[in-house]
Amino acid sequence: MSGQILEPGQIEAAANIPPFLHLPERDLFDRRAARLRHLAPNHPLAAYLLLMAELCEAQQRVLDAPPDLPGPSADALARSLEHRMPPLGFDALVRGDAWLPALDALLASFQPGGNLSAQAALAGLKEADAGQRKAWAIALLNGQFDLLPAALAPFLGAALQVAFSHWLLALPAERLVETASQTLCPACGSPPVAGMVRQRGKHAGLRYLSCSLCACEWHYVRVKCSHCESSKHLAYLSLEREGLAAEQAAIRAETCPSCQGYLKLFYLEHDSQADAVADDLASLDLDLRLSEEGHLRRAPNLLLAPGAGD
Repeated sequence: MSGQILEPGQIEAAANIPPFLHLPERDLFDRRAARLRHLAPNHPLAAYLLLMAELCEAQQRVLDAPPDLPGPSADALARSLEHRMPPLGFDALVRGDAWLPALDALLASFQPGGNLSAQAALAGLKEADAGQRKAWAIALLNGQFDLLPAALAPFLGAALQVAFSHWLLALPAERLVETASQTLCPACGSPPVAGMVRQRGKHAGLRYLSCSLCACEWHYVRVKCSHCESSKHLAYLSLEREGLAAEQAAIRAETCPSCQGYLKLFYLEHDSQADAVADDLASLDLDLRLSEEGHLRRAPNLLLAPGAGD
């Protein structure tokens, strides 16, 4: 056996390097569905949260028994590693056909019951040809929400999440490395939906940004804007809860005066079951407060239909 011999100072430095990645479990969508069902009772958006829980359960069924979803070629993976680019770069993959079977499988698995608006949205996706589906998906992942019907967003987003989570979980670990941009997912290049401040073991106290698309989480230092990377005059806002001090809030928004953006942070020491996507949907009242104060939401939630919080 051969290897590099580290001096004492190097050993201490290596021990202090935080783990870069935190990958999702294979039952991530079942976990998300359970969280949504936990958050729904007495919530103003209970019906929407329960609908999304059913959608997440359909996502899990497709992830457990996926259709043929060919990922990037070995040559493409090698090039991404050489140039330190995301191996599952979403722009190229969404412009191809490989993810479309995930959409068809999800449409076959998800039955929204008596929800007429959901049924109409699903019918629109079923009737659309491949070119239209890809155009809508590109618009959704690039934040151009005016280029697709709002009602389609969560169902299209759910299919994309299944495909990219499937590819992420099948990806060899050595293909995931730090990329040039710290603010975008190192696996697929998408922006985060929220930040998770962890509370256990070697992750304790570390912030991980949670990808809005593939669910990969990557380490990002605290007190630094996840959009413009500024560290100046960041502030942390939370909604008042009876009997709870601000520093004990499980959900806080990190606001940045440099770019006017914000990112929600979920503190797992105060709520260990929080899920980035589910808890983001259940805390849209915080988004409304932040919007009223002039802050801009920079983090997309692919299960959020524009207007769902109205």
